[in-house]
Amino acid sequence: MEDLAIIGSGPAGYTAGIYAARANLKPILFEGLESGGQLMLTTDVENFPGFVEGIMGPELMQTFKAQAERFGTEIKTETINTIEIIENGFKLKSSNNEYLFKSVIIASGASARWLGVEGEKELQGYGVSACATCDGFFFKEKTVAVIGGGDSAMEEALFLTKFASKVIVIHRRDQFRASQIMQDRVLNHEKIEVIWNSTVERINGDGKVTSVEINDLKNNIRNTIELDGVFVAIGHDPNVKFLDGLVELDEKGYIKTGFTTETSTSVPGVFAAGDVADSIYRQAITAAGSGCQAAIDAERWLDH
Repeated sequence: MEDLAIIGSGPAGYTAGIYAARANLKPILFEGLESGGQLMLTTDVENFPGFVEGIMGPELMQTFKAQAERFGTEIKTETINTIEIIENGFKLKSSNNEYLFKSVIIASGASARWLGVEGEKELQGYGVSACATCDGFFFKEKTVAVIGGGDSAMEEALFLTKFASKVIVIHRRDQFRASQIMQDRVLNHEKIEVIWNSTVERINGDGKVTSVEINDLKNNIRNTIELDGVFVAIGHDPNVKFLDGLVELDEKGYIKTGFTTETSTSVPGVFAAGDVADSIYRQAITAAGSGCQAAIDAERWLDH
């Protein structure tokens, strides 16, 4: 039975790995089939301390990973499907293997939410995306829409102005939820048009996106807007399905923490860090910080 499993490979998981490995816990980190978390979908990270000129998201995650490995974190490219409580520990199962651990840090992050409208799923990868930094390049001199009103929607819209000739932000309310600085940048940008009080009802296209049908909520009028791409930025859902009720969740579905220590969950020996337990801040730096806390909490718990 090993001391510590870390599930997830974003800033929280890798930071937990760095701290746990330095504490000689010989952690095993399960990075899943797609490592690096949401920062793999980001180009310029300008707000992570220590990088004056900013750094590319994937590059930052490679740095995190190399540092965790340097101190002895073992990284497995496997996805954990179930966690079961056993005597004095936990049994973790992936598709191919079973592992026994005394403690677990869950840092499985959160995933992009989709609209669920007709045409969205069919046209994913053919003009429908949840990642401007992955796909923006393909929309040079084209018209695109960004759906949402939070910081991530503003970031997507501003990033897309580097490529698209026009960016239309469609938001269901009459004001954004984003931070003021991001709102100001979007509202003052010559390439960005905002459509308020509207929802996307359908995405049209045959092999690629050609238009969206939107509903004006104030006047209950349906309009069709011709465009080439749709970027969905309406929030995230914590990746907790594999836990199958193992730990308590809050009303939004995020893991509840703070039972005995900052990162402790409702199950002794199980800790949570990063976006899977954070519906408020959702930043790389806060995720990394909570990864540090989780590793220290796990170390102390193992010592008791």
